[in-house]
Amino acid sequence: MFYPDVSDAQNIFDLRDMAKRRIPKWLFEFVDRGTEDEVALRNNREAFERIRLRPRMLVDVSGRKLDTNLFGKTHRMPIGIAPTGAAGMMWYQGELELARAAKAAGIPFSLATGSITSMEKIAGEVGGTLWMQLYMWADRKLSHQLVKRASAAGFEALLVTVDGAVAGNREYNRRNGYSVPFTYNSKNTTDVLMHPRWLFGTLCRYLANGGMPTRVNFPEELKGKITTAYGGNKDTRSDSLNWDDLKALRDIWPGKLLVKGLLHPDDASKSLEYGADGVIVSNHGGRNCDGAPAPIDVLPDIVKAVGDRTTVIFDSGVRRGSDVVKALALGAKMVLIGRSTLYGTAAAGQAGAKRALDIYADEISRTMAQIACNRVSEIGAQHVQLPD
Repeated sequence: MFYPDVSDAQNIFDLRDMAKRRIPKWLFEFVDRGTEDEVALRNNREAFERIRLRPRMLVDVSGRKLDTNLFGKTHRMPIGIAPTGAAGMMWYQGELELARAAKAAGIPFSLATGSITSMEKIAGEVGGTLWMQLYMWADRKLSHQLVKRASAAGFEALLVTVDGAVAGNREYNRRNGYSVPFTYNSKNTTDVLMHPRWLFGTLCRYLANGGMPTRVNFPEELKGKITTAYGGNKDTRSDSLNWDDLKALRDIWPGKLLVKGLLHPDDASKSLEYGADGVIVSNHGGRNCDGAPAPIDVLPDIVKAVGDRTTVIFDSGVRRGSDVVKALALGAKMVLIGRSTLYGTAAAGQAGAKRALDIYADEISRTMAQIACNRVSEIGAQHVQLPD
């Protein structure tokens, strides 16, 4: 079956176009768009564009290296794969494809709670530096079961997502006929039929190998096909999530504990009090709260509050290697990539994800040369100019 030549993609936006052509509209927009009026989604990009780099000249930058150290491990780039639950729908067994690309690139891979490939299969068939993302269920015992499974499987870090107490208001999903659980209707069925490469290359392969995908990382009480109900957000999201939950996770999780979705310095500081090993500055890619600030705008304040006491990681809005460098300059130790590698995976599986990571590597290296840095550790606030 014909797939695009991802070597033709000159940047992440080209991979986005390839993904848009291959997968159904309802699936593409679920990944690509934000929430409500999509103000936060647009602002994430515009905030990066407002930050200027400060090039320096006449420095030998012929020995540039992208290696970075995080939690005692060396990674070949200062980026990691963010948890993205839709990876398995972008491509047949897309989580495996994405994890293999991450391992080959020498960077961390984060598996989402809602993934359709089990954590045990990812660990057994791929390996590498593996992190597990967690949504806290209303029944805390169910979440703790997942945490213990991830520990037994060898995952090194737990990313507790705290900005999803309620789901974002994604009106386009309803217009496109998309829902969770997934149900067939005239809108999404017609859409699928108009994308035969995805229909036969992804959906039909699942149907031929066991049927519709299953939420394999859910506890037995909630596990089922993606087309079956599991209680909705009342059961799988907890709007009663509080700091004591973080403390309880610290008590049972032996690895690194990261709190994902923070936008305020006080929350970052309090996370440390309750045992977090790191914080992830993120607004969920503009997918939850449309009034949220761009994470890159609040990153300096959070770094000022906790950067000398913990590891600060950045997420949301990144599309260029220069964006990665800007976040590093403002104090992040690593940058998580979400949509970018999903576009690549949707276009061509592991080869597409690899192309996305290669693009980032080239762009990060080029930007480092332009600001006269040979090592990631040399990148600092002196290399950027913030808006007034």
